[in-house]
Amino acid sequence: MNQLTTTQNNGFNVAPRDMGQAMQLATMIANSQLAPAQFKGKPEDTLIAMMMGNEIGLNPMQAIQNIAVINGRPAIWGDAMLALVQNHPSFGGIEETFDEASMTAKCVVWRKGGTKHTQHFSQADAQTAGLWGKNTWKQYPKRMLAMRARGFALRNQFADALLGLITAEEAQDMPVNASTGTGAESNDRSLITKEQVEAINKLAAETNANMGKFCEFFAIGAIEGLPADKYDQAVSMLKAKAHKADAA
Repeated sequence: MNQLTTTQNNGFNVAPRDMGQAMQLATMIANSQLAPAQFKGKPEDTLIAMMMGNEIGLNPMQAIQNIAVINGRPAIWGDAMLALVQNHPSFGGIEETFDEASMTAKCVVWRKGGTKHTQHFSQADAQTAGLWGKNTWKQYPKRMLAMRARGFALRNQFADALLGLITAEEAQDMPVNASTGTGAESNDRSLITKEQVEAINKLAAETNANMGKFCEFFAIGAIEGLPADKYDQAVSMLKAKAHKADAA
């Protein structure tokens, strides 16, 4: 059995070096009492969170505390998203306000040397989207409006820091297919394109990835059978492996 590697860097840090070690660590975390409720007994979800966290600079424990896997898609809590952006070297500033009269949240964010980008999200917007009065919106309407405005603004200006992550608050509002329990987006089961197959095979060759285990992870017989909605996750996995190889 592969043994997890530990390194000393201002404290105890567990650094898995391959997919086997990463899955071992994910299983340990998922079966521990310290795992957040959403990850208890779910090593696969824990692994996805760890891998996405690695992409954006979070260690495994930071990742499972700040990343949620909702409907099979990794997302990040709104406050953690802001922290990531504030740590980005190009971060210029952020201003968040709320207009009680119109129930409108406003988020202004900018990069150093760039123009200010403004995003609004109002009660009217939430009603149009069918969000108003449902679930958490009923209990914390102002908070939800603010998180939606913040999420859109930060994603528009700092896509390089967030790598496609959306806020967990937004992910929770995505429609769920009652028959499968998965997000509506997963209903699109089209397969990846020929160009995407070539891109994955190129990454796999560069990282010396075990494609047998890779395909097993996605429950497919060959990479050509990868669903289109799993392409970004697959690329992230291979890039994470490449980053670990470079750091070794």
